[in-house]
Amino acid sequence: MTEQSAKLAIAGTDYQLPVLEGSVGPDVVDIRKLYGQADVFTYDPGFTSTAACQSAITYIDGEKGILLHRGYPIDQLAEKSTFMEVAYLLMHGELPKQAELDKFTYTISRHTMLHEQLATFFRGFRRDAHPMAIMCGVVGALSAFYHDSTDITDPEQRMIASHRLIAKMPTIAAMAYKYSIGQPFMYPDNSLTYTGNFLRMTFGVPAEPYEVNPVIENAMRRIFILHADHEQNASTSTVRLAGSSGANPFACIAAGIACLWGPAHGGANEAALNMLREIGEPKRIPEYIARAKDKDDPFRLMGFGHRVYKNFDPRAKVMKKTADEVLKELGKSDPVLDVAKELEQIALNDSYFIEKKLYPNVDFYSGVILNAIGFPTEMFTSLFALARTTGWVAQWNEMIADPEQKIGRPRQLYVGEAARDYVPVGQR
Repeated sequence: MTEQSAKLAIAGTDYQLPVLEGSVGPDVVDIRKLYGQADVFTYDPGFTSTAACQSAITYIDGEKGILLHRGYPIDQLAEKSTFMEVAYLLMHGELPKQAELDKFTYTISRHTMLHEQLATFFRGFRRDAHPMAIMCGVVGALSAFYHDSTDITDPEQRMIASHRLIAKMPTIAAMAYKYSIGQPFMYPDNSLTYTGNFLRMTFGVPAEPYEVNPVIENAMRRIFILHADHEQNASTSTVRLAGSSGANPFACIAAGIACLWGPAHGGANEAALNMLREIGEPKRIPEYIARAKDKDDPFRLMGFGHRVYKNFDPRAKVMKKTADEVLKELGKSDPVLDVAKELEQIALNDSYFIEKKLYPNVDFYSGVILNAIGFPTEMFTSLFALARTTGWVAQWNEMIADPEQKIGRPRQLYVGEAARDYVPVGQR
């Protein structure tokens, strides 16, 4: 906290509000006591100018295109670290030493199996059920199987639950995919890396050995790292809000999955891929750019612009490089990628997009990569949820340990009818 204060004048009365200072980023006007003093609320639809918590996990500077996890730039983590390192970093605040990493990796690997009775949960869904519907149900059901890690007042139980969620999410996502195509479930192989194990459970079959392609494994490692956490976005805020009521961790993460399912959040990469497919070929790009500029046309360029970033999404640069590597390895000449590259160059040099700061975001290339690897589009958001679970778990733990945390209770600007008397039905 600084010695600064902000003055708010309301109806001739001045109110002094403390100004809080973070390690980096904008200062924050503390309005916690405003309602008690002035009988007014602040109004901020979407909470775009409201800090609902203190956090030391992720920092974003949207104007400069900066994303830091515990102070480390996202591009450095994506290029140099393993996903287990990033998971440890998000949860514990520092990159692990070798002994710490080995212990953490071993612990996660011992929680990858699902209770065998959970297999019957999958068989209760229709074969064409969306993987996110299955993940919501199965993750929420984990609390019915793991009673020894639902007491949120016990730090040890919280950590066990965190490990279980990180470890079991790839198994759940892979089983959702296998169920949808009618193939038998693959048990985890704990000799593989986190991403390698997921690829084998997803694309391997019991009758044949599965060799993990190192280029594809590296691409998935980057994708998981790039999606691991992203500050107080909609799904993370949902996890925190659910957790503020004292809900068990499995219910909180299931709530995050449900929020992520929205097309404006986790489904954006699927929408971007569908848009590129609709455009079809580079020569049609000018037509679609003209439509995007037309206010009367419902078409929108998906994969451009971001709620937070007003500069180039730092994750998109890594994704673009990864797309080239994957398609080269697979020997594919993907027309969708050709459209993406040409569209990116045209948009980046168009005054309309420059003025509105509509730069490519992480979703612009991720759908191309996942499609090339062989994931159906309905799995894209499930992969996002898999990766983001680490961030959700870290944020949930931070929230539970915060002594200033209260149950979430946003207020409103009421615009309905004022008090009025009841009228009997015959007199209306």
